[in-house]
Amino acid sequence: MLQFIRFILAPALIGLGIALLILWLKPELREKAANLNVPYTVQQMSFANGVSRAAPAVVTIFSESFSSVPRFKRQNRIQELGSGVIMSSDGYILTNYHVINSADQIIVLLPDGRQYYGVLIGFDTITDLAVIKVNEDHLPVIPMNDNLIPRIGDVVLAIGNPLNLGQTITQGIISATGKQTLTESQYNSLLQTDAAVNVGNSGGALVNSNGTLVGITSAQFTTRYNIDIEGISFAVPYRLAKDVMTKIIEDGRVIRGYLGFKGTAVDNKGQVITDVYTPIMGLRISELDPLGPVWQAGMKDGDIVTKVAGNAITNPQKTLRTIGNTEPGTELEFEVNRNGERLVFMVEVVELETPIY
Repeated sequence: MLQFIRFILAPALIGLGIALLILWLKPELREKAANLNVPYTVQQMSFANGVSRAAPAVVTIFSESFSSVPRFKRQNRIQELGSGVIMSSDGYILTNYHVINSADQIIVLLPDGRQYYGVLIGFDTITDLAVIKVNEDHLPVIPMNDNLIPRIGDVVLAIGNPLNLGQTITQGIISATGKQTLTESQYNSLLQTDAAVNVGNSGGALVNSNGTLVGITSAQFTTRYNIDIEGISFAVPYRLAKDVMTKIIEDGRVIRGYLGFKGTAVDNKGQVITDVYTPIMGLRISELDPLGPVWQAGMKDGDIVTKVAGNAITNPQKTLRTIGNTEPGTELEFEVNRNGERLVFMVEVVELETPIY
């Protein structure tokens, strides 16, 4: 009988010892064993971590103007509601110019309830951006990455204060980059997204799922009949917005180069390019300013610019931005194809006169 018990218990004890050893070496098995009775659920998708990084740096901006009625009836009135993004811990904030363009007083409200008066440092009407400053240090700053390149299909979140409902987050994707729909200006390049943007969102943050700044929300698309179009909104890309902010802080304004023409991308047959897959031959010149530098240098409507400063044109927006960022007074070499003939022109860049409204 004793021999029979040893015969049964010995393998059982060995097996139990092996099982305990495995559980000791593989703690995740213990966790699974402890949760055998818990129903299996798919892990939920959440942007909470990204929002928690970005949201504290997105502020509400109230602009106030003073009434011209007699003093005993005079009252402050809120003229515009918008949002802004804290770009530095010492109080520099980016917003849209149209949010503060006629303000006598700017009030900045942080998500944590702190309130400050803002001072307008400068603005740029072409990109509809403005820089304001509040007198405070150690403010929360939006996460930034100078190497971030927005791509079509990226998930983005728009953070702002639409309709003064309090801070709100909407989600969408980037559907286009390099858009010039709103201003038709070679100096402005916009991101298009379907994240909901309403009154009060202007000047807020467009961030990726990690909370890193992708752009400054700018406008919702409307038609000339003033019909709101859902699913189409725009933002100024981060790198362009930061460049504008830096110039405003350093120079008080944005200085841009001007040559006096519009350019349309064409292929090696001189045909206008309608898709992103066709190789670019150059920019066909049109709408020459008769007093502009390009016309004065001898270039004509229909000329195809193939190189600028020795660099072949592969990206029209990049070439036009390079021209815009060139210091006035600088001479640029233009290589041109005119009816199959190669010509070279030296063109002196002048300063663009920025409209004010």
